Amino acid sequence: MDFGDVRVGLAISDPDRKIAFPLATYTRQGRERDAAYFRAVVVEEMVAALVIGLPVHLNGSEGQKAMAARAFGAWLTETTGLSTTFWDERFTTVEAESALWAAGLTHKQRKARRDKVAAQIFLQAYLDAGCPTDPVAGPLEG
Repeated sequence: MDFGDVRVGLAISDPDRKIAFPLATYTRQGRERDAAYFRAVVVEEMVAALVIGLPVHLNGSEGQKAMAARAFGAWLTETTGLSTTFWDERFTTVEAESALWAAGLTHKQRKARRDKVAAQIFLQAYLDAGCPTDPVAGPLEG
């Protein structure tokens, strides 16, 4: 999940945890409606675990947005009963925007897809890393 205060991008993997696919962009509608939506997605898509993008700074430290993502993850765990892992999402929105721009989509089309494609990008990175359960974000090499 690409967490945001307004929208949440969702991606899902195949059962073998090899390939990530964009699923949906959900516009948040309040705690109760959000809970109902996420519980329904968990059931419909047979979700086994949750991976939430962690917006960390370039040096690997966490700020306000990371704290909000962690609070969202704790709430989702309580709401769905599923375990939650956080994964570094640095630059995934930029990467998603670039890919959608290269595909020739209009601004409106890119905006509608950006969050779920960003979720797909970091979910694929998580899958490629072997699905670690306790990753730690560090500074970017430069």
